[in-house]
Amino acid sequence: MTPSLEYRLRQHRRRTIVRSWEYRQRRHAHGVWFRLRRVLANARAASVISDEDARRLIAEGHRLEPVGRELDPPKLIVFAPAERVARIASARPVAVRLSADVLAAECLALTPFGGHDSCERIPSK
Repeated sequence: MTPSLEYRLRQHRRRTIVRSWEYRQRRHAHGVWFRLRRVLANARAASVISDEDARRLIAEGHRLEPVGRELDPPKLIVFAPAERVARIASARPVAVRLSADVLAAECLALTPFGGHDSCERIPSK
C-alpha cells in the first residue's frame, strides 16, 4: 500500500470513529437537544440571570421548562414577559441559539413570541 493510501485510510478511520461517537452521544441524549432547540425556537429573546432571580421568577409562577433539568449540569430555564425580564438587574442578553453562552449559563430567562399574553403563569395556591 502506498503512503498516500495509508494516509487516506487513517483519515477515513478517524472520521468513522468521530461519527460513531457523535451518533452514540445523540442516542444517549434521548432527544434532549431536540427539545432544547424547540424551546429556544419559541423564544424571542434570552437573558442569562442569577440563580436567585430565576428562583424568584419561578416563585412568581412563571413557567419552568423541564428540558433544563435534563441537561448536565442542570439549568433553570424560565419563560417570562419581556417587561419582567427587563426589571432584573442581573439579566445579560444573549443570542437565542445553541451557543457557548447559552450552554454555559446556569439560569436562562426566555421571552416568548407574542409578549405577556403567551407567558403561562402557574396559579399560586
